[in-house]
Amino acid sequence: MDFDLVVAGAGIVGTSTALWAQKQGLRVALVDPNSPGSGTVSGSACTIATYACLPVNSPSVLSSLPSLMLSPESPLSVDLLHALRNPRWMLSFLANCRKSRVEEIAQNLAGLLQLADAGLDPLVADAQAEDLFVQNDALYVWSTREGFEAAREGNELRRRLGVEMDELTPAQILALEPAIKMPLHRGLLFKGARHVVDPQALVLRMQQRFCTLGGSWQNQRVSRLTAGPKAATVHLDTGAELTARKFALAAGAHSSRISGAGAEKLPLGTERGYHVLYQKHQNLLSRPVGWAEAGFYCTPMAQGLRVAGTVEIASLDAPLNHKRTNYLGRKAEEMLGPLGPADSTWLGYRPTLPDSLPVIGQSPEAESVIFAFGHQHIGLTLGGITGKLVAQLAQGKAPDCSLSAFSPLRFHR
Repeated sequence: MDFDLVVAGAGIVGTSTALWAQKQGLRVALVDPNSPGSGTVSGSACTIATYACLPVNSPSVLSSLPSLMLSPESPLSVDLLHALRNPRWMLSFLANCRKSRVEEIAQNLAGLLQLADAGLDPLVADAQAEDLFVQNDALYVWSTREGFEAAREGNELRRRLGVEMDELTPAQILALEPAIKMPLHRGLLFKGARHVVDPQALVLRMQQRFCTLGGSWQNQRVSRLTAGPKAATVHLDTGAELTARKFALAAGAHSSRISGAGAEKLPLGTERGYHVLYQKHQNLLSRPVGWAEAGFYCTPMAQGLRVAGTVEIASLDAPLNHKRTNYLGRKAEEMLGPLGPADSTWLGYRPTLPDSLPVIGQSPEAESVIFAFGHQHIGLTLGGITGKLVAQLAQGKAPDCSLSAFSPLRFHR
């Protein structure tokens, strides 16, 4: 047996899994054809969003779906042909927009988010990456009374689930962030929140620490898996093979493309997200500021001011949609005034199940396979704790929390 654990995917989830397992004495290989942290996490909004327990599913989606889909000012874009090709996913997503189901999903996410720091902080310390974090809270703002009132029920649910936040008036918002130019109605300041100034650098330092501890970095692609009850054979695209007692699938939106693990039988979809970057404007804001109605964050980071967000439901292989990046640039200037042309644009792929919950647990197809994907908008936040939980499962230990809500079996019932 070559390894105790082979991890496919060197994003924040996979690298966290590999580092946790290596720290605990397992022989681990981390496999990815791309540079660590160069995927979806690299272009994220950079927030450690422990307050983000509300799913994308919400009752308001049902009533406002036509306008969300058709308006050029909407933070949601849906490729209708893609939706028609995937009706079961779309219908399942809408079924999870019922109020009772949304509250159940939020409770499950809140429980996992409460463990996020305990999963991430030891890895940050091990990787000597504390300098990449800024703790200065995070801010949501609403530009209209209607928008704020529509969000009130969800925000009250957030508060009941233990999220600490202060409601702010326009004057209080501007005292914190005087560069904001848009009309303001109300804001929420999420206390104790922090953000990462360079998420790819964070993952790279974690991967380097993993290698220093003796972990094996395999810069290759997993083409397929042969999985049995006691071991798995990992077939690489070079023709080489790795054998391991356990295989962790943490390849994000690409997880279903690795045959033999069983992920192809799950309803894994993709929420495509975008960002535009303004290199000279990182000093406009002192913390992440999300415009709630417009569906994006402006985050000051090492490379500049990143404007990241929106949701596009489309194929994994569809080309970049310039309407989305134009929308972000237009809305950013509504928020902050003239910014000039964006220095770069980016498209990433948030792996999403129709209930907005990740899949963490043993594959129904093979005892040797553990799933760890589907973290939608909060992969950066949940990567550390997911890695810790998967490392525990790989050793046959009881995980730090119940994983029943995140089990892949929920799609087989």
